Amino acid sequence: MATGTHVPLAERLRPRSLGEVIGQQHLLGEGMALRLAFESGQPHSCILWGPPGVGKTTIARLMADAFDAQFITISAVLGGVKDIREAVERAEAARDGLHAQRTIVFVDEVHRFNKSQQDAFLPHVESGLFTFIGATTENPSFEVNSALLSRAAVYVLQPLGEEDLRQLVNRAQGIGAVPVIEKAAEDRLVAYADGDARRLLNTLETLAVAAAREKLAEVTDAWLLRVLGERMRRYDKGGEQFYDTISALHKSVRGSDPDAALYWFVRMLDGGADPRYLARRLIRMAAEDIGLADPRALRLALDAAEVYERLGSPEGELALAECVVYLAVAPKSNAVYKAFNEAKAFVKKDGSRPVPMHLRNAPTKLMKDLDYGKGYRYAHDEAGGFAAGERYLPEGMPDPDFYRPVDRGLEIRIGEKLRELRALNNKKV
Repeated sequence: MATGTHVPLAERLRPRSLGEVIGQQHLLGEGMALRLAFESGQPHSCILWGPPGVGKTTIARLMADAFDAQFITISAVLGGVKDIREAVERAEAARDGLHAQRTIVFVDEVHRFNKSQQDAFLPHVESGLFTFIGATTENPSFEVNSALLSRAAVYVLQPLGEEDLRQLVNRAQGIGAVPVIEKAAEDRLVAYADGDARRLLNTLETLAVAAAREKLAEVTDAWLLRVLGERMRRYDKGGEQFYDTISALHKSVRGSDPDAALYWFVRMLDGGADPRYLARRLIRMAAEDIGLADPRALRLALDAAEVYERLGSPEGELALAECVVYLAVAPKSNAVYKAFNEAKAFVKKDGSRPVPMHLRNAPTKLMKDLDYGKGYRYAHDEAGGFAAGERYLPEGMPDPDFYRPVDRGLEIRIGEKLRELRALNNKKV
């Protein structure tokens, strides 16, 4: 391998152990799924699904190191069946050599392989000749053959958080790869990276070269904007303007103004916001501000996010715009949102009340002898499918009245239904 400045910064900072990995602690933290896989001593085939620059290749390489395995990389963009055949031959040679060695075959952008190319891996995965690891930025449910998908665990990697990216900047400075960076400039760099470590490191490398040419001791925000141009000036994700704009979008939807909601939505797209981020926020709006006043809103938001995943930009953005308008004109209710928060607050301060005996499950004779489930009334056998007067809360707990439907949309009917059921309960008391 080349040394010194000829080695790209991303490669120089590539983690050499799990402890050096930044981010993905939901998979690599103590007791988490991928960490357990590393510690098991038994590699297994998997799909690493996540956006660019979040560590898919790094994790695959670390897995090969952890299991002392031969590591073979295939790019699905450039490779084909010939590359797969060569990987099989190398895996057989490693298996049958004097010092038998496992093989991990890593396929980058695996969704680019067609069905027959993906199928070519199956017999070798099944025979255990090699462990297959695929990396993809696309939803594997749509892009990876079901036969291959059924033989591989799927791990979802997340964009790196703001603090993760700042840690990367510190590491780059720690090896002297970049000069001192002004706080405002660092904020802008982190925002521009948008969770992508590779984008951040490549940008830092560009800046380091430019700063050295101009003999700068510090990267300032003004100089950063001059060097990297209009794109970085407009893209303020992570800054106050970004959060003000997403707030304006959310409040416009909540306020039932479709024109204003569309305006702020397009402003965010024009400013460089990740449409996937906007899709996640729309899903949140559907659950928080519309809720059961129109349950279709949540499904439509999920569908819009899925359409974007399948079509990408710019075609998929139309589905998100459609969702924005629908959410804005839908009836609004935050009744479930409030009820959920009230229930969480109550449980947090309340004791652990025992489950009443009549609500307990009784799968064994001993439990039945101890009166587990005794006296439980099966609602489907009661008039109207409702066991009037039956109580489902712990003994001694007052009715909390968490959920209070609003007088809008479907919750009008839900409220009427609840009043009818409560009236039947009161007759039984």
